[in-house]
Amino acid sequence: MSFEEVGTMHDGSLLDADEEQAYRLLVGLSVARSAELAEVARLPQQEAVEVLQRLQAKGLVAVQPGDDPVFRPLPPDVALGTTLLRRQESLESARQTVASLSEEFRASASRRDAHHLVEVLVGATALRDRLRDLQQSARTEILWFCRANPLAMQGAENTEEYGALSRGVRYRAIYERALLETPGELDSIAEGISWGEEARALPTLPVRLAIVDRATAICPLVRDEEAGIGEPTAAVIGRGQLLDALLALFESHWEAATPVKLQSDGAPDPEGLDDSERFLLSLLVAGVPDKSIASQLGISRRTVQRRLDRMMALAGVDTRTGLAFQAARRKWL
Repeated sequence: MSFEEVGTMHDGSLLDADEEQAYRLLVGLSVARSAELAEVARLPQQEAVEVLQRLQAKGLVAVQPGDDPVFRPLPPDVALGTTLLRRQESLESARQTVASLSEEFRASASRRDAHHLVEVLVGATALRDRLRDLQQSARTEILWFCRANPLAMQGAENTEEYGALSRGVRYRAIYERALLETPGELDSIAEGISWGEEARALPTLPVRLAIVDRATAICPLVRDEEAGIGEPTAAVIGRGQLLDALLALFESHWEAATPVKLQSDGAPDPEGLDDSERFLLSLLVAGVPDKSIASQLGISRRTVQRRLDRMMALAGVDTRTGLAFQAARRKWL
């Protein structure tokens, strides 16, 4: 297995929870044998050995051979920097592919009938109607990039989503952080999640985008800063390399995004975390500030802090960073 393969987890993280805990403990110990780490981490020794071997494969641990090998931590920026750089390069490559294919389309459209390649929608009404029609006809999956200041339809107006979800259509939506801070938007997002939508958040998104059944995409043709000039326009894109690039762009952002959740698969949390606390925690991890969380949830900043204090007590930590780590380790999100 290559370093790049080892360094990339299936869920998009660089280390799993056991590896991160073991590395942190090893940093505190400076050096340790597997038995010593197993005792501190409260793991069976064989599991500690396996975790140390994985950390060694990722370049995070050096080993002094012997009958009872000694392990010491190595700097993470050196070991994981290459993996992070490759991910950034992959994302940039996807963006460049979209730009290149768009340029290729524009050049080709001047020589061929544009209707055979793409349909152009003009006006907010036409765009809103097509989004509704596509959702009503969807069979398997709808993907969204939801940026702040929607062009055609506010989240609360998208009632077609609930009908599609009730038919078994899977919704995956990535929300821009600024949208989470917009008054009233969290209510509609929470409603969608309660119906079964899978929601995640990122600080920013590159474009507005909707993809239906991996067969049709809608993407605006005008930049946000030019949106106020004339009617909004959007391209309806069918199967082809441009759609494939847009799908790759979505999936790369989905891996990097933070989950926004109300509850875990509808099951009660054995550790006593209620739905409102889970929602608050997901907003915190997504980077939404306390003031915006309090405003959106209709509670005071003091109540936000009190709930965070309760969750930190449940997790056995005294910092927000520790809470985020424990939330991932305990699968609270």
